[in-house]
Order: sequence, then structure tokens, then C-alpha cells
Amino acid sequence: MKQEDIEYIIEKTKKLLAVDSPTGYTQNAVDFLMAEYTALGYEPVRTKKGGVFVELGGKRNDAVLLEAHTDTLGAMVCEILSNGRLRLSPLGGLNPNNAEAENCHVITRSGKRIEGTFQIQNASVHVNDDYDGVKRDFGHMEVVLDAPVFSREETEQLGILPGDIVCFEPRTRITENGYIKSRFLDDKLSVGILLGYARYLKEEQIVPERKIYQHITVYEEVGHGGSASIPADVSDILCVDMGCVGEGLSCDERKVSICAKDSRGPYSYEMVGELIEAARRVKADFAVDVYPHYGSDAEAGLAAGNDVRHALIGAGVYASHGYERSHVDGVRNTFLLLQGYLG
Repeated sequence: MKQEDIEYIIEKTKKLLAVDSPTGYTQNAVDFLMAEYTALGYEPVRTKKGGVFVELGGKRNDAVLLEAHTDTLGAMVCEILSNGRLRLSPLGGLNPNNAEAENCHVITRSGKRIEGTFQIQNASVHVNDDYDGVKRDFGHMEVVLDAPVFSREETEQLGILPGDIVCFEPRTRITENGYIKSRFLDDKLSVGILLGYARYLKEEQIVPERKIYQHITVYEEVGHGGSASIPADVSDILCVDMGCVGEGLSCDERKVSICAKDSRGPYSYEMVGELIEAARRVKADFAVDVYPHYGSDAEAGLAAGNDVRHALIGAGVYASHGYERSHVDGVRNTFLLLQGYLG
């Protein structure tokens, strides 16, 4: 793997992270990806669900489908309170405990962007006698808008309605020693890796032995992103998503994780074995783990009735669904494993 491959992946990941794309509001991120694949010389297709589907070429028709998702966690306005502040309903598994005091913005139906902060109610320590005891949940937290509004009517006059999308700032940062820190590395880092792999095939003029498709899905965080758009000639689905890092697991941010089982069940025993052998062959630093709380696009494809094998890999990501952290070595090892497995 060349250094320019890493630089390309990091550059595109940073740009994609800067594009709001909570589940259900992904059109701008998809526009970005359509343009990137086109610039690489491919012919991407926007699916009816709103994702990106692209064929990378290949000789044999026992195709492999690579999947990653560009939808992220976020929220939706569910109520405008009498004081003009907003109660939220989560999009995906956004946890209010680690979203407290985060900057966010509301996108109205007319496209207006209104900034605010997600806080507990009565958020001043010097005023709230029970600051530590307040439960951090969506019933006790609110968006305080950066606008002079003090009533429901004044907020409505800004153009805000229930159903409006609320996006949280990613706070992306790349450290000098290679750590990648941001909200929504799950799964925009993997999308960057798939873009990098597509570029690698073009730059090196490689025609893979097996036909390869890529599908960037847009409903993964609510469970059905990979349930459609699976061509009839696909034999294997390889989902590239975040690798879990935490207690009881052997992966860290510098490794590529191969998932043997998650909360929905085991992945293809044969395919997991092939990935392990490929990682050893190309000397990728890897871990094999069982994830306690996880579900993937690959499983959504099987749940929809497709007769395929399935597997899940990804660069190690710490603090999943919070302020996440990975490392360029994890990116490198994931890329190496893709090279080793796909040829």
C-alpha cells in the first residue's frame, strides 16, 4: 500500500465527515460520493433508497459485494416546547449521555440552518440544585437555540417544525501521530477506505478475478441499509464497518477487526476463515472478536432473504457512537486485508 493511498483515504474521509448525513437526510453526502466515484472513472448509480451503487469490474461472476454506510447518528425535532426550546427523538443509537453540551444545528424544510446546543434542562450548575442527579435522557434534555426565542410561537416563526433534522458537529481532528478522532467514524472512515480501494484498482489498472460491487448504504443505523440492491450474481457480502474496541475484545485502533459473531449471530464460518488466512498472508495486523452489541448491513442482506455468505471487517474504533477514535494504522491494515482477500 502506498502512502498516497492513505493520504487519499484520510482526505476523502475528512471531507465526507464535514457533510451532514443523519439517517434519513443523506442526499448531500450521496451527492459528494457520486461525484467522487465519477471522478475516478466509474459509473455510480443512485439507488431508489438513496444509496450509491457502483460496479468496479472483475472477471468471474461469483461477485463480492462490499458495503459501508454513510448515514450517521443524529436526531429529529419531535416537539417545540413552550419556552421555544426543542425536544428531540434520536435517529439511530444516539446516546444523550455523550451528546450533552454538543453543538448542533437544525435544518428546516426550507433549508435554513439554525444553530444550538444540546443541554440538560436548567443547565447552569450555579442554579440547578440537582445538576448531578438529572437523568441524561431525551425527556430531560433539549436543544437551546442560538436565537432570541422564548416561546413556541417564536421558534415556529424561525421555520422550525417537528420532523426537522438535527445534526451534531463531528469535531474531526487528525493528530500528528496518526490518531483519527471524530464523531461518525462509524462508518464514514470505512466509506473512505472503499473509495481508496476503488481508486487503487483504477490507478494500478487492476481487473479483479471476481466481479466487485460497492454499495454505500444510507439506512444502516436503523437496521435496513443493506437489505436491498443485492445483484443476483453476488455470492459474498463483505461489510466494511467499524471494528469494536473495548473490554473483552482484542482489537485496538491500529488493527483491522474480523468479526466472528455479533448480537445477531455468527458470520459465515468459511468466509471468516478465508479472511483470517488473507490477513496472515499479507501480514495485516488483525484481531478476531465477538461483538456483544452490534448489527451490520451484511446481516440485513441475509434477513431480506438473500442466499449469500456474509462477513464483517473494519478498522478498530474506540468509543463507538460517541466521540470516536481510530488510527491510520487501522486504515492501512483494513486496506491490506481487502487487497489480500480480493486479490
